Amino acid sequence: MWTWLTSTRPERRRDRLIVATVEDRYRAPARMPEPAVCLGCKAVYRKGRWQWLPQAPSSAVGLVCQACRRARDGFPAGTMTICGEFARQHEDEIIGLARRQAQVEQQEHPLHRIMRIQRTADGIVITTTDIHLPRRIGEALRRAFKGGRLELSFQKAGYGVRATWRREEPAGAFQRGARPGRG
Repeated sequence: MWTWLTSTRPERRRDRLIVATVEDRYRAPARMPEPAVCLGCKAVYRKGRWQWLPQAPSSAVGLVCQACRRARDGFPAGTMTICGEFARQHEDEIIGLARRQAQVEQQEHPLHRIMRIQRTADGIVITTTDIHLPRRIGEALRRAFKGGRLELSFQKAGYGVRATWRREEPAGAFQRGARPGRG
């Protein structure tokens, strides 16, 4: 004869309201019309995701995507700060690398874009329309310049990230292709 084991834990309640922990006023509604085309960037929403198509379907509904709304409102989801003497000395290389990373990311994810690149007294500040691009840029900086310190800070209640990449070293110490620590 079989004996059935039962749990002594009470059954989970299924009638509770589950509240979303992340609030993002730019998040897409649960149901978007398909197909849809962004009036700003011409990205097409089809099969549940935004994508680049050579031509938007003729039946597409016109609307403004989340990335274009963020850029229009000046409300970034991600901020990448690249600071230190190294950043000031290699500004053009760093900005070029950031733009290339954004271009590669945007091919697959049209809503992941750079909003603004600003040169400051301390370095460079890059704002983005999503939370993934700052990390990608930071990781690319760490690989390209063989080091540096990348710090990520995600918002607990909202949809946002602050990333900081810093590399402090004496002027002229970095040479592309040279290995750190070997003179």
